Amino acid sequence: MKNDPSLLDILRQQGVSRRGFLKFCAATASLMALPPGMAPVIAKALEQARRPSVIWLSFQECTGCTESLTRSHAPTLEGLIFDAISLDYHHTLQAASGTAAEEARKTAMEENRGKYLLVVDGSIPTGNAGYSTIAGISNLDMLKEVAAGAAAIIAVGTCAAFGGLPHASPNPTGAVAVSDIITDKPIVNVSGCPPIPVVITGVLAHFLTFGSLPELDHLGRPMAFYGNNIHDRCYRRPFYERGQFAESFDDEGAKKGWCLYKLGCKGPVTYNACATTKWNNGTSFPIESGHGCLGCSEPNFWDMGGFYNALSEPSKGTGNALGWGVAAGAALGAASGLMARREKDHASRSHQQVTVDDLKREESP
Repeated sequence: MKNDPSLLDILRQQGVSRRGFLKFCAATASLMALPPGMAPVIAKALEQARRPSVIWLSFQECTGCTESLTRSHAPTLEGLIFDAISLDYHHTLQAASGTAAEEARKTAMEENRGKYLLVVDGSIPTGNAGYSTIAGISNLDMLKEVAAGAAAIIAVGTCAAFGGLPHASPNPTGAVAVSDIITDKPIVNVSGCPPIPVVITGVLAHFLTFGSLPELDHLGRPMAFYGNNIHDRCYRRPFYERGQFAESFDDEGAKKGWCLYKLGCKGPVTYNACATTKWNNGTSFPIESGHGCLGCSEPNFWDMGGFYNALSEPSKGTGNALGWGVAAGAALGAASGLMARREKDHASRSHQQVTVDDLKREESP
């Protein structure tokens, strides 16, 4: 491992100049909501950083999280970071298959025990081991085996973070989140269906730079990306404040860009960076494309009622998941703004910071 090239060496081999590298560090600081003065600190850390081993496990999922990640545009942050890690196991992206693939996973685990990052997408079925297996190993057993030697875990996508669609009522497979199974490792939930690519790589950038995980909210998500709800940052917010709402997707209000709240937008109760980071290299996000937010980065979003029902409209069988949504969406204008601020303050008070060092005591043989 001592002879492995540093991140700076790898970037130089790819033709990235010193100036380009410093711009990359400044972008990383901004992405992680750090002050500009941290850019030199990041540069110094990354100049000496070695390629960490990453093992990616896919369980009950649709491959949407991987698809999202592969839509990144080089030489952006995500392209640079993923050229600088050792992705030693990934069902979809690896060339090896069968026995060779499983040997690659075991070798990476043995050679990097206590140091590798485990990335998981997809929920874990607990109802029957046969619902989802890999190389004859149940998802549950494989997760426990690989997590035992990991330095930290990144649960990518709402399925891994909160159970996602497989967990939706009536949950026939007994799907659960990673954190429901693994309780003795630092876990970062990067929720979304799928997540924004730079949110995933922002967590990796933080780990490469500081050797620790970023600040988390009360649901284990990075505060830098999930600290504000979409409604607070939405460019349609002024229309909401003035009470100007589209009544259908093709009326005059919709054509003028009015608020989509009455068409079921879940932006007021959804915390994510969609409105600021956006998708497709910063091109757009669902609300900008004319469709309301589905709330896909929140727990139980599939069971929060109809996608096209306003938050204040009760829906049969929505249960408790909709209760706080109703409270947030019941009032307009100043009252709604107050509720948003309260939710934001609660998230700020509840966040915690975890580091890999917190778990070193668990790594003894």
